[in-house]
Amino acid sequence: MNHERDTLLALFDCEMREHARPDSPGVRVERTGGVVRQVGTDRDWNGVVWSAPDLDPARADAAIAAQVAHYTALGHDEFEWKLYAHDRPADLSERLLAAGFEAEQPETLLVAPVADLSTTVELPEGVRLRTVSDADDVELMARAHEQAFGSDSSRLRHQVLARLSEDPDGFVGVLAMAGDEPVSSARMELYPGTGFAGLWGGGTVHSWRGRGIYRALVAFRARIAAERGYGYLQVDASDQSSPILQRLGFQALSTTTPHVYRPSH
Repeated sequence: MNHERDTLLALFDCEMREHARPDSPGVRVERTGGVVRQVGTDRDWNGVVWSAPDLDPARADAAIAAQVAHYTALGHDEFEWKLYAHDRPADLSERLLAAGFEAEQPETLLVAPVADLSTTVELPEGVRLRTVSDADDVELMARAHEQAFGSDSSRLRHQVLARLSEDPDGFVGVLAMAGDEPVSSARMELYPGTGFAGLWGGGTVHSWRGRGIYRALVAFRARIAAERGYGYLQVDASDQSSPILQRLGFQALSTTTPHVYRPSH
């Protein structure tokens, strides 16, 4: 890793993981036993976001067992240990798998200085962008998400409605509309007290892909982040979006692999 990348990764680990804030209303962040975890209802994201860099093998096994006991006692259907490639000990993934976790698809942690990103929004003819402002917009966002990703959007719907009603200044939802039809949607999470804003979603329905809508959504959100004084944008990118984002100026800092524990499995 070069020095700039090292510095950015250390800043991300400190501000976004070790000193994580709750990502939605009604959840809490707890620091215990060498880990930082988020706890909410079953409709919120629950999991470990950071583990101490000096976690040795013996303490790692104890920390894993403690998190399994904690979330299982709360009755959650699942929780996640958000593992990064540079986390320690080096065999933490194997230890999580041995404890009953399942590894999901890895994503690339990408970060870009907002000042380095284009904020020029270029859209195909007939498409316009607008921000999400009410429950009807949330339904359109959920519809676009389901069509783009082929996955259930009930958790997304719950979280966005909560943000709009309880923390509207910490969240931006964006819709790409072709007439009355949502063809893409995306979100930006703003993390007050840090220099970071996070880009999430960015799914476009199949018939509209390859026409620059994803890039436009990035530029639109970068403009808002700049206006609100955020210095960096962060993305956990799939293999599909990572090359696009790197061409736009994002740097790959690490990879992150969700390890999910489902007590009923």
